[in-house]
Amino acid sequence: MKHLILLTVLIMPSFVSAEPASNMVWMPETLDFVEAGNIKKGEQLAEPCIGCHGEKGISPAGMFPSLAGQTANYTYKQLRDYADGKRDNVMMSSVAQGLSEQDSADLAVWFQSLPAAQNKASKQDLSKAEVLVDQGNGKKILPPCFTCHGADGKGQRMDIPALAGQQAEYTINTLLEYKNGTRHNDIYSRMRLIARQLSDDEIKQLGELYQQMK
Repeated sequence: MKHLILLTVLIMPSFVSAEPASNMVWMPETLDFVEAGNIKKGEQLAEPCIGCHGEKGISPAGMFPSLAGQTANYTYKQLRDYADGKRDNVMMSSVAQGLSEQDSADLAVWFQSLPAAQNKASKQDLSKAEVLVDQGNGKKILPPCFTCHGADGKGQRMDIPALAGQQAEYTINTLLEYKNGTRHNDIYSRMRLIARQLSDDEIKQLGELYQQMK
């Protein structure tokens, strides 16, 4: 309960924002729609994605996210945000605008069905990240990362992404983009508010820690 209270306090200022960060509204029928996506159709649609995201959804380069094992709702939301202009990327915006909502759901469940990357443990000192994941930081009103992303980093059903096995470079860049505001499609500004409280070193450690999490 304490963690939920901290998270509520953290996101309260964002309610004054005039324009929504995303057009996505998670209704029960929307959740059912994504869950009912066609995996086989998604596999076919994913063929052009191989160059950046890998044949089995594991990216060959740190600048691109691995999508294998990613929660379907999160992937679906990102594709619709790209299509709606709520998230900015020249390549992905163009791709997403060519996808129907059904295509987006099919792709999302296909990538979710794939096993996430299994990376070797780092020998780096990641103690700062471990504390943030397990305990958060009460002085900064930061809840533990596991509150939303899970103790195993596998995310949650609504739209909380899985981070376990994700490319460290991608996670780091994403948090930095939230921190400086260049990425702004997080509902209630929740990740922007969190990222602004993190040092660059903490962000780097979090990226490395989640990359090796299984």
